[in-house]
Amino acid sequence: MNAKEWESLCDGCALCCLLKLEDTDTGKIAYTDIACKLLDSGKCRCTDYKNRQRTVPDCIILNTKNIKSLNWMPATCAYRLIAEGKNLAWWHPLVSGNPNTVHQAGISVRGRVIPEQRGDDPEERIIDWVK
Repeated sequence: MNAKEWESLCDGCALCCLLKLEDTDTGKIAYTDIACKLLDSGKCRCTDYKNRQRTVPDCIILNTKNIKSLNWMPATCAYRLIAEGKNLAWWHPLVSGNPNTVHQAGISVRGRVIPEQRGDDPEERIIDWVK
């Protein structure tokens, strides 16, 4: 898979751009509705994708080598699904032919998140709508 094909797997949900908390005892991942400061929550896209690691050093660049070890990726993520040998969901733009089906299906963060700059306590912002 070349770089362009790999990038096309992104469905535009932006779930990977949410602040996540890990329970140190159980390893369970909890998602919050706090979005990365670079996320345009209306478009569900990074505002500085090319340079994101300069601004957000802990931003992970996904690749075929690290995707299987990233237990915090949502179960609906195309990168994860492909790595697990599973099919893409009906709402994925590569299946539906429409980049808006991810939003219509209620999978994306559009209209559901706050920017991290607000300074909210992440433990008070845990959500249950990520699959």
